Amino acid sequence: LERLVLRRARREPLAYILGCREFYGLSFKVGPGVLIPRPETEILVEQAIEAVARRTGNNRVRIADVGTGCGGIAMALAVNLTRSHIYATDTSPNPLATAKVNAQAHGVLERISFLEGDLLEPLPGPVDIIVANLPYIPTERIPLLEPEIREFEPVEALDGGADGLDLVRRLLRASPDYLNAGGTVLLEMDPEQMDTATACALEPFPQATIHRLTDLAGLERVLLVQIQ
Repeated sequence: LERLVLRRARREPLAYILGCREFYGLSFKVGPGVLIPRPETEILVEQAIEAVARRTGNNRVRIADVGTGCGGIAMALAVNLTRSHIYATDTSPNPLATAKVNAQAHGVLERISFLEGDLLEPLPGPVDIIVANLPYIPTERIPLLEPEIREFEPVEALDGGADGLDLVRRLLRASPDYLNAGGTVLLEMDPEQMDTATACALEPFPQATIHRLTDLAGLERVLLVQIQ
């Protein structure tokens, strides 16, 4: 108990102390070096499931979860889309190792391919849906974050560059080579970034239909790019 009190006094996140965090009704192992999943990210899962229903009427689809972290999005999709195959990518082996443990625990290991590499580059071929919760916090805001985040969570999973959209831009520019016809891109970001991100999406996909989806607080949180 004394050790627990000391860790909390240092402002260490409770999820790291307990070693787990709930996301989309599932429990996930988390630890240092792995971003803690947030409730607002659950809208990405909901919208990806709806995108599958709109696309095929069933779930025989290939989905890329880019920057998978502990695997929360990938696992939630695999559990709810039982005939899908998920490609979970990350640049670091540490999150991928944690994600594999979580996949084993939820019985979906055989339907998720864990791939180390930059954004979409590890994918073996085109997919139907790209979903990503990439780092989107502007670099100058990192020192202003709460100690629980600033001092403990991996900065590479938080820092999105000068305006927070460095990785989002790169992902959108690369997406045409990795997305099947009629595919969908779903991206989480800060509400203040929506205008810029929308313009970035229309560069590679000028004919796309763009939707800006709100979270439970009524804030624009997810950019949906529907390819024609």
